[in-house]
Amino acid sequence: MERVISTKALLSLPSKPHPRAFHPLPSLRSRFPSPTLRAPHGFGSQDRPTSISVANPQRLLLYPSATGRQRKGPIFRASAAIPADGAGLVDEKASPKFLGVELSTLKKIVPLGIMFFCILFNYTILRDTKDVLVVTAKGSSAEIIPFLKTWVNLPMAIGFMLLYTKLSNVLSKEALFYTVIMPFIAFFGAFAFLLYPMRDAIHPTALADRLLAALGPSFLGPVAILRIWSFCLFYVMAELWGSVVISVLFWGFANQITTLEEAKEFYPLFGLGANIALIFSGRTVKFFSNMRKNLGPGVDGWAISLKGMMSIVVLLGLVICGIYWGVNKFVVNDPSIPRTERKKKEKPKLGMNESLKVLLSSRYVRDLATLVVAYGISINLVEVTWKSKLKAQFPSPNEYSSFMGDFSTATGIATFTMMLVGRWILRKFGWGVAAMITPTVLLLTGVGFFSLILFSEPLAPLLGSFGMTPLLAAVFVGALQNIFSKSAKYSLFDPCKEMAYIPMDEEMKVKGKAAIDVVCNPLGKSGGALIQQFMILTFGSLANSTPYLGGILLVIVLAWLGAARSLDSQFSPLAKQQFEKEKMLKASEPSVIEQKENGSLHESTASENSSNGSPAKEELATESEASAGTSHGQQSYTSR
Repeated sequence: MERVISTKALLSLPSKPHPRAFHPLPSLRSRFPSPTLRAPHGFGSQDRPTSISVANPQRLLLYPSATGRQRKGPIFRASAAIPADGAGLVDEKASPKFLGVELSTLKKIVPLGIMFFCILFNYTILRDTKDVLVVTAKGSSAEIIPFLKTWVNLPMAIGFMLLYTKLSNVLSKEALFYTVIMPFIAFFGAFAFLLYPMRDAIHPTALADRLLAALGPSFLGPVAILRIWSFCLFYVMAELWGSVVISVLFWGFANQITTLEEAKEFYPLFGLGANIALIFSGRTVKFFSNMRKNLGPGVDGWAISLKGMMSIVVLLGLVICGIYWGVNKFVVNDPSIPRTERKKKEKPKLGMNESLKVLLSSRYVRDLATLVVAYGISINLVEVTWKSKLKAQFPSPNEYSSFMGDFSTATGIATFTMMLVGRWILRKFGWGVAAMITPTVLLLTGVGFFSLILFSEPLAPLLGSFGMTPLLAAVFVGALQNIFSKSAKYSLFDPCKEMAYIPMDEEMKVKGKAAIDVVCNPLGKSGGALIQQFMILTFGSLANSTPYLGGILLVIVLAWLGAARSLDSQFSPLAKQQFEKEKMLKASEPSVIEQKENGSLHESTASENSSNGSPAKEELATESEASAGTSHGQQSYTSR
């Protein structure tokens, strides 16, 4: 006689069972473990029931569909269908891994990492080159930068985003990617091999000279935009590469094909990889800038350096397109590779009046907004003044570019180090100290930089004993100011700013962030440029306005420090309350899980709890971790 299952108070059988053939239901594939994981009560591959009848529907475990009741329990998967005779259950093969990471994940992360490296490698070359072109050009100076950012860069950025929005409605994602990135690649190649060699023919030098004579030297910056229009176009395209190709194209594609768990684990590594790209691209700029030393007399070394660097930009741009094509063909269309569709959260579209009301209604949001505006204005005030001194020290484009290569490498090393140290600072000293490091660094280095400019004559003998001129000392101190300020910004200021949103209630969190995006981000980016424009037009030149710029910087940084201290006094108690709530919630999770299990299993035996209860707990724990990871991942996307 065929065996029947031993119930042990789990199932009830009729008094006279009728033997019949056992045909497993399809659902058993996902309910039963393999032979290596023995089922409870000796039910394995050798003990199969011939007849099952249910007396108590609440204890029905094997056939939950009979009562319409779903049981919370472990789910097992098999890699092959169970044969018709019920013999032999097959284990699901574990996903292949390399260095502890599933190959399906590496198929996405490795190409994305290479794409990100190439994009940022290009961006560093373009960023260093654009400054060399517009600052060292004949008839131009660093005074052109504030006017260029306000009256050319900003309108073109707005126009591009409007065009991008229109194109996104009519083109597929792949077509949109190529449509956006290919004009950048074509322009940078055409600039090095066509526009720059033809600069004397296409630039209206005579017209610019007449305008400058009529308007006066105070209008050197605005007139220079017309004088070197192709260089200015390169400047704007290089700026757009950073905002469009990195922020829109790359991160949009990365968010499309990765899961939240993958993003949580690998996106921080992309940040470290960005600084490695900064280091290598800085060395590349240095190499091509020094090529002039090996050229004969009368050869335009800067033109040859420009062709070499832009050739690399074009080549890596094509590599980016090739990787994108390959990922779409072999990864995105592969059904075996997990991905997630992230729906964008609907952000409230606040107008200027509504944004101002939100800012005025909350001291917490006002302090946070002050941090954002103060950084944007402060870094702008120092950077443009420093670049004017840099041109005075290195008038040759190759010398200027070589110095910028060293500057980019040093910035990458400092930022990489500070990102590793930043986490320790936050844990050791708390939010307040971490938030005040950036303005403190900027204040100390800014005071040193402007002091060297204002008191250059009295300090000349002292600096001469060290083999330096006041101008060279100002260049080096300004470079240190920019390096340390930017590394502190990336490693401490940005994380602290994003952390400050966490304790806010949901409504204020969303509205406050939208208000800061509408009012404070543009004000911070263009505020410094507008101040410099006013000073240049009022006092005639950037050099004449330097003392006033130093005083404005001091006032802004002191306001920044005051806002950080005020925000810390509000943030710390709120963060402590948040931490206590999370701690209490975490402590209550085991009892909640146990209640849920008891409610679903009722009078299960101890052996049932050991075999079925533990996976249930693990499943609930996994669900809670996944929800936490989702919120963390969405926050990290926003911050990026």
